[in-house]
Amino acid sequence: MSSFRAFDLIPSLQATLQAEGFVTPTEIQERALPALLRGESIVGVAETGSGKTIAYALPVLQKVKQLEENGDAVTENGQPRAIVLVPSSDLGEQVTRAMKVFTHDTRVRVRSAVGGVAMKIARKNVGGPFEVLVATPGRIEQLIAMKLVNLSDVRFLVFDEADQILDQGFLPAIKRILKATPADRQLALFTATASEAVHGLISEMFHGAEVIETKGRHRLVSTLVTVNLAVPRGRRFPLLEKVLGEPVEGGTLIFANTREQCDELAAELEEHGYPCAIYRGDMDKKERRQNLQQFRDGELGILISTDLAARGLDVENIGRVVNYHLPRELKNYLHRAGRTARAGREGTVINFVTERDQNLIKRLESVGGVS
Repeated sequence: MSSFRAFDLIPSLQATLQAEGFVTPTEIQERALPALLRGESIVGVAETGSGKTIAYALPVLQKVKQLEENGDAVTENGQPRAIVLVPSSDLGEQVTRAMKVFTHDTRVRVRSAVGGVAMKIARKNVGGPFEVLVATPGRIEQLIAMKLVNLSDVRFLVFDEADQILDQGFLPAIKRILKATPADRQLALFTATASEAVHGLISEMFHGAEVIETKGRHRLVSTLVTVNLAVPRGRRFPLLEKVLGEPVEGGTLIFANTREQCDELAAELEEHGYPCAIYRGDMDKKERRQNLQQFRDGELGILISTDLAARGLDVENIGRVVNYHLPRELKNYLHRAGRTARAGREGTVINFVTERDQNLIKRLESVGGVS
């Protein structure tokens, strides 16, 4: 379909799509939306930045709204009709924001309950009746144990960034959550990389689900320009100064492999007059959020991160990704590069390449990752 108008969506969702400037669906949206709207369970494997959130958000919101309009409104406290499972608090907050954009006209209550946020906030969020809950597996299990959330009326269960959820060892929790939901609930699983663990989950728990794999899965989007720069004599920082001297529309996200590398680079940038912020694990969560928000708002032009920022985060104004230190694994590279050139926008990834990175570069050539 060449336009969102061709989808069988309720008028209020169509109005929001038009108001927000959504006209042409991406491949995963074009293929997943009709199946989900028909009530089918699906597995979606699509490249990062391809618009997976909207692919499931619209059917979820439509389904719970139609139940209400048909006289079956949610009236019980803590009994959502739809669950979206996410691997991290940052992604959970992002998904919640993205879904709430579509609730202004459609009037569906979307709440979040994620790890890393005080339990008293989670308790407050799930108080009273609501339709959609965005949650991390561990936090939702805690709320179930406290009898604050009941999954007996769930009609729609979504796994977002399923590969990362499984990487973090949440499989036992996922099985328990699935068991707590009705057998006839609709399922949707979305992932950028179909690892062995993901394939195992699909074969065990997604019997009969339609598998949708986009042409760009495991690849980089066509709007991304890749530049490989050799690091002369191990001197990275002078090379970075040259890169930062080139104008770019949007912010620059710089990846390092360790927390120590992030801290060292941030100190060096500040010393040379480049305002920046850090986004990594093992730092105060409030500070991390503030740093991300400043970068998202354009108040800071440079954000330095470990792979924590490589998974799922959607910041519209990232014009350039710099791999100051390249990762060892191809899937980590694909996630990093996917932070720019999202949803059809243009972007650039710049790789600082040393001799030890040649194996990764060769693998990138096989997936169209070098230009």
